[in-house]
Amino acid sequence: MDLSITSYLIVGLASLVIGMSKSGVKGIFIITVTLMALVFGSKASTGVIVPLLICADILAVIYYKRYVDWKLLLRFLPWMIFGVLIGVLFGKDLPEESFKNVMAGIILFSVGAMIYWEKQKDLVLSDNKLFVSVVGILAGVTTMIGNLAGPFSNIFFLAARIPKNEFIGTAAWLFFIINLFKLPFHIFVWETITLESLRIDLYLLPAMLLGFWMGLKVIVLFKESFFRKFILIGTAIGAILLIFK
Repeated sequence: MDLSITSYLIVGLASLVIGMSKSGVKGIFIITVTLMALVFGSKASTGVIVPLLICADILAVIYYKRYVDWKLLLRFLPWMIFGVLIGVLFGKDLPEESFKNVMAGIILFSVGAMIYWEKQKDLVLSDNKLFVSVVGILAGVTTMIGNLAGPFSNIFFLAARIPKNEFIGTAAWLFFIINLFKLPFHIFVWETITLESLRIDLYLLPAMLLGFWMGLKVIVLFKESFFRKFILIGTAIGAILLIFK
């Protein structure tokens, strides 16, 4: 992984976005997936991203430790774990182009669904078992294959209509657990995490830390209504970027 200065600037920006997204600026993480894939390729980039995600998750669960809806998390987590296992089994040899286009289409459809649910003020779907299982499995499969679970977890938390800080804190714990669960599969099954990829992560860690600090400064300015709209807009833009990556 001998990278040019330009490549380091691109992945440095991606690391900055990781930090910002984990601090609570939801809907922008998919930009990281796109930028990392430009430099490393879709599959190899997952091995670079996951350790950075875990470091950012640790910061997030510490900062938002008072804002966790454990009941909501435990309702979603088993289905997401099941989806990760499906992704481990079937994702290793999946053609990257096919996966990218299918996921972009699903994400855009999901954004449309989220917009609809936002207009139905009294509609709460987080208690619907079919909804939780389908979205949870999709989140698990996509987080294993391409670190693309954000849109699906956003759908679930938006559907639950929980406050901003509970949204961020519960999502932080969810992904901290899931990313730790994914770690051995990336190391021993897919072999996407290596000593070389970890060396790259060490160089990128300062950018992630800076992004987390920046995100904390930005997210306090977001009112509840704007926070939800920002997620929808950011997710839609990310899906379009994925299509044209």
